[in-house]
Amino acid sequence: MLFWLNNEIKNIRTKDPAAGMWLEVLLCYPGLHALMFHKFAHFFYKLQVPVLPRFISHFSRWLTGIEIHPGAKISNRVFIDHGKGVVIGETTEVGSDVIIYQGVTLGGTSTKKVKRHPTLGNNIVVGCGAKILGNITIGDNCQIGANSVVIKDVPPNSTVIGIPARIVVHEGRKISERDSLNHNLMPDPEADAIKCLLTKIKELESAIKIISKETNTTSKIEGILDQQLIPKFLEENGIQTKKDTPENLDDYIHGMGI
Repeated sequence: MLFWLNNEIKNIRTKDPAAGMWLEVLLCYPGLHALMFHKFAHFFYKLQVPVLPRFISHFSRWLTGIEIHPGAKISNRVFIDHGKGVVIGETTEVGSDVIIYQGVTLGGTSTKKVKRHPTLGNNIVVGCGAKILGNITIGDNCQIGANSVVIKDVPPNSTVIGIPARIVVHEGRKISERDSLNHNLMPDPEADAIKCLLTKIKELESAIKIISKETNTTSKIEGILDQQLIPKFLEENGIQTKKDTPENLDDYIHGMGI
């Protein structure tokens, strides 16, 4: 137990830049406290001792705000950061070197006494508020975006975001090569799709202008094409009108639209 505790404290001090000396981690990190209680609860759960495992889990939830069912299997170097509102169900399995942020739910989707909670591999980051539901598997080296809802298996070395969560390729790099604390820096597939459509529209406009020169309808066509897409929205919201340049449209997508 002492060897495990020493490794957990070292792990927290490595992964959390706000962590101070070992005594501060031992006394002030509710995620560590919840895992300590879970060690005892899980031990008695495996011995099929009645009531006591759930009572330990219940007391731990009251003290830390983190609910871990005694039946959950949690490996080493699991860091529950902040932890408030984290729920880990009975048949959940969590691998090593996993970071779980506040508000995460590893929940079940069945009322039958079967494997109904997720299995998480190694080296995974689960962003705050994410929900991973059902008997699904999250592969090694994955990153789950904040507030995502994951309901299907996720292959290793993947980043998923959204509701329901979708796999997003991140430059072909493994998540382990990135800073695990930057779970806010996630791709936006919806914005990327819209930008692709805007780019195609600009290409079509250029093609139309070329055709208009050949048919001597240049002035009429350009008058139509020069109409801006977003000035009415901007004016209604008290924002200065901008021309539809790629840069301004990008600002709109990320700042006001999506």
